[in-house]
Amino acid sequence: MKEKLSGVLLIDDDDTTNFLNQRLLDRMKVTDNVRTFVNGKQAFDYLYNVSNNNYETESSNYFKPELIFLDINMPVMDGFEMLELYERLNADFRSNIVMAVLTTSTHPQDTANFKRYNAEYLTKPLTAEKVNALLQKLSEQKEA
Repeated sequence: MKEKLSGVLLIDDDDTTNFLNQRLLDRMKVTDNVRTFVNGKQAFDYLYNVSNNNYETESSNYFKPELIFLDINMPVMDGFEMLELYERLNADFRSNIVMAVLTTSTHPQDTANFKRYNAEYLTKPLTAEKVNALLQKLSEQKEA
């Protein structure tokens, strides 16, 4: 059996998408820790705190994720703004995290924008195949 991930973040303003993605991850037994956020600001604040060890270490609500699914079109702070801030976090902190943009957008401008970031680009819906490809990438990163 594959080792479970320390945690996964789902960042999407659509509750149904978060629910379905969480069910998929649960079915695949990817991790015991999944947190959902409905906008980039909430998620970034969370990551910022975790990266600075600014949280109750006993709290199971806080963990360093190894996989992050990020929607592009969200209120408050969209996926690109979130990526912009995320890239400023400590490089060591980001080193074992795979960031995956998960979007319905196939707009050429979005795909071009996205290439500036160290992230995977996936179109919705999330499938077991897409998750497995990311898990493969993560295990290659760990070995590197």
